[in-house]
Amino acid sequence: MPIEGQSGSSCVPVRETLPRRCRLSSSALFREAYDGGRHWVGDFMVMWLRTGPGASLRLGVVASRKVGNAVHRARAKRRLREAWRRSRSRFRGDYDVVLVARRSIISASWESVVTDLLRLAGRAGLTKGTKG
Repeated sequence: MPIEGQSGSSCVPVRETLPRRCRLSSSALFREAYDGGRHWVGDFMVMWLRTGPGASLRLGVVASRKVGNAVHRARAKRRLREAWRRSRSRFRGDYDVVLVARRSIISASWESVVTDLLRLAGRAGLTKGTKG
């Protein structure tokens, strides 16, 4: 399926999938996001933004052992990826985003996770119509 804006490294797929090219996988890119210091804390996640070469709304997801055992960490990361995937069409900008799960995401309702993501994205200036 064709991709909108094929020039450059744009990650705005027509379908609602999250292909590999739209994910952060290099630990160096995660480190750049953390070192940049731009972050917003929510109830269920912490959002870090990375600017720089290749940044194009790619997503990285992290869940530390503080979140819980392996099953809880995997569930937390799935919830964050799915919330991002379903909301991605509302975002804009040349940023890479790292979402760090907080322990409270395990017992949170789905609606509250999505609301928290959208609220953080608005504060970070990722939503259309806002300046970041």
